[in-house]
Amino acid sequence: MLELRHRGGCPGPGAAGAPPPREGEAAGGDHETESTSDKETDIDDRYGDLDSRPDSDIPEIPPSSDRTPEILKKALSGLSSRWKNWWIRGILTLTMISLFFLIIYMGSFMLMLLVLGIQVKCFHEIITIGYRVYRSYDLPWFRTLSWYFLLCVNYFFYGETVADYFATFVQREEQLQFLIRYHRFISFALYLAGFCMFVLSLVKKHYRLQFYMFAWTHVTLLITVTQSHLVIQNLFEGMIWFLVPISSVICNDITAYLFGFFFGRTPLIKLSPKKTWEGFIGGFFSTVVFGFVAAYMLSKYQYFVCPVEYRSDVNSFVTECEPSELFQLQSYSLPPFLKAVLRRETVSLYPFQIHSIALSTFASLIGPFGGFFASGFKRAFKIKDFANTIPGHGGIMDRFDCQYLMATFVHVYITSFIRGPNPSKVLQQLLVLQPEQQLNIYKTLKTHLIEKGILQPTLKV
Repeated sequence: MLELRHRGGCPGPGAAGAPPPREGEAAGGDHETESTSDKETDIDDRYGDLDSRPDSDIPEIPPSSDRTPEILKKALSGLSSRWKNWWIRGILTLTMISLFFLIIYMGSFMLMLLVLGIQVKCFHEIITIGYRVYRSYDLPWFRTLSWYFLLCVNYFFYGETVADYFATFVQREEQLQFLIRYHRFISFALYLAGFCMFVLSLVKKHYRLQFYMFAWTHVTLLITVTQSHLVIQNLFEGMIWFLVPISSVICNDITAYLFGFFFGRTPLIKLSPKKTWEGFIGGFFSTVVFGFVAAYMLSKYQYFVCPVEYRSDVNSFVTECEPSELFQLQSYSLPPFLKAVLRRETVSLYPFQIHSIALSTFASLIGPFGGFFASGFKRAFKIKDFANTIPGHGGIMDRFDCQYLMATFVHVYITSFIRGPNPSKVLQQLLVLQPEQQLNIYKTLKTHLIEKGILQPTLKV
């Protein structure tokens, strides 16, 4: 830090016969104002000029410790590092897939908890990088504020979900009715409290650093919380809209790795030197085939195709419905060249299988760019992985960097091409209205149906 040094022999402003200050000199004669200004400018240059630092000046984060189980290390000790990593990744991948199947069997609520847990862990991994890179351990309240904002944003999004899908349950609880009615105002008030706490925590010498981290927190919230909320929204449309996109990304990740491992020769992108064109192309065709077959298998069962609804009478989620046309077999005429190959005129498919081609194509062609983006992010901050949570795979964010991009696409795809009016959701909204409002809607609907000839007019006696 700069030190202010008093210049001796220079009289103060009250001294008799003091000469007028020279141009550019402080009126005090001892240049206190000028020195203070220079001091603050120098402090800002030294502590706040993070945006002008080249990449080479960003401190390297120490590599994470190896968390591979000792039993695996001993079993694979005789292999080369390349094949050792291949086996570790393979074993852990099969383990994670098995656990995923178990959670699917346990139902929609457990899947929602899984999404929430992954979201929190991804947020923790990204925020931790920010703490390390910007040396922000000594900033007041910042860790607390980061997690506080996470709670606020989750309160807002999950409150919206409760209001949309649990209206009948909310109707029975007076306390919940108050919270839902003023949900957005409460959410905004909570955020404002965090905003004010951040402003009060601003410390001289660290202004720019603190605003960097404030922006870092909000971008992280946008990436993790918003996208995980979209995943849950997709899940409520039917478990198949959750499983096929997620499994397509997993399939693409695995098959692209296998094709690249065994046949890869041509580098694909500089951000990820290990990615190859052979892996990218092989992963594309494998993913499209997988998505088509998975869509056929899952479309047969109500458990996967019916929208997830909460039934207040049984106090649980249910997946029972009459499947929509998307999940009923339809006959399609084959193109001429396929007729000659397959020797048949038509083929029976579920319409969802056609949509699965679009989902699989995005997962294999655009989805990997989420991984490339994450690779660029890690290179920018000189880290190999986001964390070392999963041996051979890195952190949770390393495995779900493509999933978040996929979730956004699926949500946009459903709202643009699939979703129609949901009678169950409309009924839930009607049930929370006042009796007078319900009666008015009933009269209006009855009049409309009579005019359309669906109902016969009631004869007045």
